[in-house]
Amino acid sequence: MKQTLSYLSVVAFLSASFFFSSCKKNDVKTNDTSTEAELQTQSDDQERFTTETDAVADDANVALENSTISNVGETPQTPGLPAHCDFSVAIDTVANPRTITVTYSGSGCLGNRTRTGKVILSFSPNFRWSQAGSSYTVTYQNLKITRSSDSKSITINGSKTITNVSGGKLRNLATRGSAIIHDITSSGLTVTFNNGTQRQWQISKRRTFTYNNGIVIAISGTGNAGLAEWGVNRFGKDFTNSIIEPLVVKQSCDFRLVSGKTAHTVGAFSSSITFGLDVNGLPVSICPIGVFYYKAVWTGPNANSYTLIAPY
Repeated sequence: MKQTLSYLSVVAFLSASFFFSSCKKNDVKTNDTSTEAELQTQSDDQERFTTETDAVADDANVALENSTISNVGETPQTPGLPAHCDFSVAIDTVANPRTITVTYSGSGCLGNRTRTGKVILSFSPNFRWSQAGSSYTVTYQNLKITRSSDSKSITINGSKTITNVSGGKLRNLATRGSAIIHDITSSGLTVTFNNGTQRQWQISKRRTFTYNNGIVIAISGTGNAGLAEWGVNRFGKDFTNSIIEPLVVKQSCDFRLVSGKTAHTVGAFSSSITFGLDVNGLPVSICPIGVFYYKAVWTGPNANSYTLIAPY
C-alpha cells in the first residue's frame, strides 16, 4: 500500500515541473518577476501537503484496521494492510473518547524523508469502523516532515475527519463485492513552512476502493467542480486544487496512476494535467511495460498557453 501514495507525488510534482518549464519555454513576461519561482514553490508545497496528509490517512487505516478496538467480533478475510517502517502505535481503551496514538520516530527508513511528531485518532467507546457512516477524528500534533534532499520541512497541526461512507474494511475488500468509500474533510489544517510562514489549508476529497485483479483506488474532490484542496499559499495568494476526472491507481499496474485529470489555479494562472496517455497523447487501455505519459496545458493571465506531453 505504500506505493499507492506515489500518484499524489506525481500529480503535484508534474504540476511544479510544468509550471516552471512552460513559463521558461514561452518566455512569458509579467509585472511580477517572481511569478515563476512562486508557482514552482506553491506546487512543491502542494505536493508535500497532499502526499503527507494522504500518507497519514493510510497510516491511520493501518493502525485502526489492525487494532483490537475496531475488529471486535470480526474475522478478516484477507491480510491486514502493511505499515510504514517509521511509526509505533499505542491504544487507549479506557479514555473517553478512545484513542490510538501514532508516534513517528524520525527514522530515516523511508529514504526520501523523515517524520517526527504524533497523530491521534479519536472515537467514541461504541465505535465500529466497519459500520456505514462511522467516522473518527485525526489530530496532527506537530507532525514535521523533513525532506532528505534539501532538509526543508513542513509541520502540520490541526484535525481532519475520516468517514467510512459505505461501511466495510479494506482488509476484506477482495471478497466484499462492492466499493468501500472514505471521505476526508478538514476545515483548516495549519501548515508551517521551513521559513516560519503559517497558512490554513482545507480538504474535501473522496477515496473509493474497489477490487479488480487487485486494489483499485479512485480519488476525487467532493467540493464544487471537483475541488479537493484550497487555501492561501505562503505568498498570500489564493489557490485551488481540483480533480476534474478521478485519479485512478491500480494494484494490477504496480500501484501506478493509470488515468485522471487535475486542475490547479494560483491567482490568474491555471493548468490542467491529464494522465494515463501514450506518447501521442492518447489514452492507454492496458498497463504499459514502459512509461505512461501525461498531457499538460498551461494558461497564463494574458491567455498565453502551452501544451506538453511527457513521460511519468
